[in-house]
Amino acid sequence: MQLNSKVLDKVTFLTGSADDVMNLPEIRALSPFDDNVMVFLNDVSRELMGNKEVKAYPDVVTFAFWIRKGSLLKLKERFKDKDQMRLGKGIAFHIAPSNVPVNFAYSLAAGLILGNANVVRVPSRDFAQVKMITDAFNKALEQHESLKSYLLCVRYERDSEINDLFCAISDMRIVWGGDQTISELRKSPLPPRSGEITFADRYSLAVIDSDSYMTIEDKARVAEDFYNDTFLTDQNACTSPRIVVWTGKQINEAKKIFWSEEHKLVEKKYTFQPIQAVNKLTQVYIASTAMNGVKVENHEDNLIVRISVSEINENLMDYRDNSGYFYEYDCKDIMELISLCNDKRCQTIGYIGDRNMFVPLILSGVKGIDRVVPVGKTMDFDLIWDGYNLPAMLTRTVAMV
Repeated sequence: MQLNSKVLDKVTFLTGSADDVMNLPEIRALSPFDDNVMVFLNDVSRELMGNKEVKAYPDVVTFAFWIRKGSLLKLKERFKDKDQMRLGKGIAFHIAPSNVPVNFAYSLAAGLILGNANVVRVPSRDFAQVKMITDAFNKALEQHESLKSYLLCVRYERDSEINDLFCAISDMRIVWGGDQTISELRKSPLPPRSGEITFADRYSLAVIDSDSYMTIEDKARVAEDFYNDTFLTDQNACTSPRIVVWTGKQINEAKKIFWSEEHKLVEKKYTFQPIQAVNKLTQVYIASTAMNGVKVENHEDNLIVRISVSEINENLMDYRDNSGYFYEYDCKDIMELISLCNDKRCQTIGYIGDRNMFVPLILSGVKGIDRVVPVGKTMDFDLIWDGYNLPAMLTRTVAMV
């Protein structure tokens, strides 16, 4: 395969080099959970956890925890296939979202764990988290030179020539970042036997059983968990709840305590910009003119804006915003959420209470809901994501009859 190496002059390499790209067509696939990969990722975890600056970034700490040896061994146990021989697909080209700093690392780690060489376009924004993680990659690669070509982190402006080159050598294209990004990448053709995984625009919700919440002693911990689900990424992550649905018999009391605890935490930790207040106010006006029964709940400042709605309809999430903008709904029957969850954009339900309450909703045949996890766990990455079984999609099975 002839590759135009001059195109790579427009690419900045955070790990690896242009020479590594040129050699990718000859690189061999690895077995899933290759021993060298497992040791390498554990070394990266140790590098990150040994960096004092990392402690200020919970998302980086969580990633470091996910790739440690014990965590990887649990994943291996879950996904090992004793009766089949599997290898990575080959070369995976990842486009990471621009607004979630650590997503690129999870995508890359998943591709690597499953036996693939990886080219990952990192966010164009200069996130501190990106530098911390790529520095840790480079440090660990000093002891794992054989893996150098398996993780190439690149940064470049939107450029069809560069997209064309990376797609031309890809066995799997993995696109995060929304519908527009997916449409743009699909202008670059893939080889006939190559596949694609797309993570389109999604939304998520939280369902809190008020009776269960009132029994929790450490409500400050709940506030921290909800903060990590939402404010940690300015509510930009697809996993971040945009609406809080309340059930149970103690809704009013639970709301008062929950939001009071959350406000105290946000006031202490969150960096709020004036433009965010303007955007939230604008969205309130738009939602009020578009839907009936919209009420802005009293709030002492613009850190948290809550909008109660009298009914759930399929258009509600068309008016979502971020940076502490939440719709709220008091729910008598979980089946009232059918219209919201029948949308393919509906991804995650974070819950407080009994997860079994969602079984009838899921079995009703809704087209949404790919994950049901406790509040505080919505951003926890897994190899089953967005309804995709990544071990199945990023590997190929060699039939031995």
